[in-house]
Amino acid sequence: MKRLATLFLSSIALAVAPAAAETVAITGGKLVVGDGSAPVEGGTVILRNGRVVAAGSNIAIPANARRIDAAGKWVTPGIFAGFSRVGLVEVGAVRATNDTRAADSVFSAALDVQYAVNPFAAPVAVNRAAGVTRAVVSPSTGKSIFGGYGAIVDLGQDSNPITQARAFQFVELGETGHRRAGGSRAAAHILFRAMLNEARTYARNPALFDSDMMKASDAKALLPVLNGKTRLLVHANSANDILKVIELRKDFPALKLVLVGANEGWRVANSIAASKIPVLASALSDLPYSFEDLSATQSNIGRMKKAGVQVAIGMINDRDAHQLRYSMQYAGNLVALNNVPRATGLSWDEAFAAISSKPAEIMGMGGKLGSLKAGRQGDVVIWTGDPLELSTQVERVFIDGVEQSLSNRQQRLRDRYRTPQPGNLPKAYDR
Repeated sequence: MKRLATLFLSSIALAVAPAAAETVAITGGKLVVGDGSAPVEGGTVILRNGRVVAAGSNIAIPANARRIDAAGKWVTPGIFAGFSRVGLVEVGAVRATNDTRAADSVFSAALDVQYAVNPFAAPVAVNRAAGVTRAVVSPSTGKSIFGGYGAIVDLGQDSNPITQARAFQFVELGETGHRRAGGSRAAAHILFRAMLNEARTYARNPALFDSDMMKASDAKALLPVLNGKTRLLVHANSANDILKVIELRKDFPALKLVLVGANEGWRVANSIAASKIPVLASALSDLPYSFEDLSATQSNIGRMKKAGVQVAIGMINDRDAHQLRYSMQYAGNLVALNNVPRATGLSWDEAFAAISSKPAEIMGMGGKLGSLKAGRQGDVVIWTGDPLELSTQVERVFIDGVEQSLSNRQQRLRDRYRTPQPGNLPKAYDR
């Protein structure tokens, strides 16, 4: 136990003591800007004061820059996880370590994950070491269809993970939503409309607000959603549920909607494209897990993209608190899908953009995150090879221009037990 405690404490020490930002020149690598353009051979990236100064060919290198030779390697923006619960869960089955949903709370829309995200949680370091540098972090829902405010976070080894607090509100309008509302989709949609109308009532006279449906804090939290100032991420999978979400614009035209999941999105892709509602889609949903995704197919993202939908990869209810590092594998699968007869995938450039610039753009952060264009935050990963191949390893990670430690608890446990020595083992090994 003493050795395990030492491993845990050392991980905290690493997390609170990152290196300082500096001027860095990463040269000679296969450069991926992340905006959907083709890789550049022998490219250069310059980082200064935490941001990308320049990226491409024939870039002048500042005299004071620390040079990193990336010849034979790939250089990309950090992976942007389009939807997750990272930092909210340590052990999912242990309630004390699971902050995804407030099942017994009297509040709903007013809940705010910025107060629960734990930068010292083991999955943060594990995913950082795999090349994930930013993530959309969302609550789940408790008693209501509204789960509260989500945030954009970085996975850096410091104690301040929040990039943007209150970045969006989350709501369930599929099978989970119908359970939360009382057992019917009709109840979920009337509850949705009623709660937004209560927010309007609150706005007219906050001092006199009195509602049996919701707390004043929840009504206040829904105002920026109602006014279109804050994005509303809506979890819906079936084609019918997706169409009903699109129809919400008739009653609430200012809503800035983003679909999450959308496992049957391909069936109504033209309608989604016409509505201009972007999608954070599950990439590996290819079997009917429930009645709301009977038509699930791994071609879903490719078909929506082909129809003109703005789409990126998210991981809702898919190991979304621990395994954001699967994003690269999912993107690679979409590339390989082009080799399957009658399937529809993405090109390599499109697939990488789906885990870098596209989720950033969908979340309104495209001007700051998700690519290596000048002025973006200095999130850079150096890989041993193609980042969408399973055999590729991460060599270096920069977040906000600061090089990060790749050490994590799983790695240290692996190293400890790979070559065990007498006297250093738990009692279970003494036989």
